[in-house]
This record gives sequence, structure tokens and C-alpha cells, in this order.
Amino acid sequence: MNSVKLMAWATIGVLSLQPELIDVEEILRLPNRAPTARIPYGDDPLQFGDLRLPEKASATKAPVVVVVHGGCWRSLYNIDHIGALSAALTQAGVATWTLEYRRVGDPGGGWPGTFRDVSEGVDYLRELEKTYPLDLDRVVALGHSAGGHLVLWLGARAKLRDPVLSGDDPLPLSGVISLAGVDDLKRALEEGVCGDMAAQLVGGTPRDVPDRYPKTSPIELLPTGTRQHLINGARDPIVPVAFGRAYAAAGAKAGDEVELTVLDEAGHFELIAPFDDAFIVVRDAALSMLSP
Repeated sequence: MNSVKLMAWATIGVLSLQPELIDVEEILRLPNRAPTARIPYGDDPLQFGDLRLPEKASATKAPVVVVVHGGCWRSLYNIDHIGALSAALTQAGVATWTLEYRRVGDPGGGWPGTFRDVSEGVDYLRELEKTYPLDLDRVVALGHSAGGHLVLWLGARAKLRDPVLSGDDPLPLSGVISLAGVDDLKRALEEGVCGDMAAQLVGGTPRDVPDRYPKTSPIELLPTGTRQHLINGARDPIVPVAFGRAYAAAGAKAGDEVELTVLDEAGHFELIAPFDDAFIVVRDAALSMLSP
């Protein structure tokens, strides 16, 4: 299916047409509400996930949103800052499985460990289903910033057929939602998005390791065959909205189903702030993608 949808959505303050943007410190201060369970999916201390179940999950199987946090793939930023978003999504009636993973600066992080971790984390839902009431026919992966990159990659990994990176039997996804995702690693390096972290993630520049970028940069993996929804803030100073627009156009040209929503008054962190109006758009995107 070949479609692109662009929606503009604006919130205009009474006193200012340009309200102050939410910054990273405000996000880091959000409480990480305790999950239903913190569960390892591997042997490394950083290979774990936080499972949150909605109140009525015992009566019926719950669809699942896999949440992948960002932070420029750096070990400095961990799972805690996205816990509030995961809790808010769970309150909306879905299970959330929020992944921690090895990042650049962690032993085993970067190439190939980061990719292998998020792959194993998603596929571990098959084990969780044996204990918890989860509907694995309805699973969406949602990620922010560097996590947006990783969920777009997760949506494409079935075509890689690379067990070192993506595992032997990738769990099918109903779709992926990228919030301000770094969807083009080469462009990120050219424009200084997250400095040179994209090169650190894959172990070198495109000149150093040319074979790795076609396996890890989402825009080079199109078409993925997976439904994709990109949500970007028009005022994002970290991952410019031009990334989302270019990816959506490339996805449509390749034949994928891609939807792009641009939030006119949002920056980078509004997209993961459950107290911001942008959360309504994020929540509704997830619920829509999980609809039977």
C-alpha cells in the first residue's frame, strides 16, 4: 500500500504564539512509576524490560506497545526517563514492554550489541505470553529519537535475514511509531544530529564501514513492508522535522504505508511528556495501530 498522510496540529497559547519548549531536564525529573514487573530478557544486567499491564488485562489479552527510549544511543540516558510515558500508555488500556538495552559506552553496546538487544527484547514477548495475558497478534513498537531509529529498524529487520543482528525468527509487528526518530544515519552524521554518535553506534563512518549502514539505517532499508507512523515536532531543535518528511516521502515512493504527523508547536521532548497535549496524538496513534 502506497500512502502518505500529513497532518498539521497546533496548540496556540493565550499569551504567546511560541510557548517555551520542554527540555531534557524536565523529562529526566519525571517519576518512573513502578512497573508490574521488571524482567530480564538476557544475561547482561542491561538486558531487561519493564512490563506494565492494564487493569483489565486479567480478563482479556492486552495488545502490546514495545517502548524503546532514546538518548543518542549513549549510556548516559537510561530507561527511567521514558517510564512515565509507558505508564500513561498503559493507563490507556494497553500493555507496555519498555526495553533497556546496551548502548554506546556500555560493554557490548553499539555494533552489533544494541541491535541484537532490541531484537531479543521484542522476541522475548513470546516467553512473556506464557505467563501474562498478552495479545501477540497486536504488537506495535514505539520509540523516541534514537529509539525511533531503533523501532524503524525493528520494523525492517525481517528482511535483513541476519541472525547476528536481528535474530532467527523476528516477531511480526502490527506497525511502528517513530517519535522524532533519527531515521537516516548518514544524514545524521552530515548534519551533526547527536554529534558523531551514529558512527559510534555502528563502529565507523560510511567510509570506514560501508557495509553496515545499509543494514542499520532505516531509510536505506525501505521498503520494510511494515506500517509506519512518524510523529515529529515542527520546532524540534535536535532532530529536525526535515528528517521525517524526507523519510515519509522515500517510504511512499518505495511502496510502504507511511503516515507523517507534524505537531506545529512541539519540539523534541513534548512527544514523550504525558502531561503535554502532544501525548494525545501519540496515544491515539498507538491505539489506532493496535485496533483489530
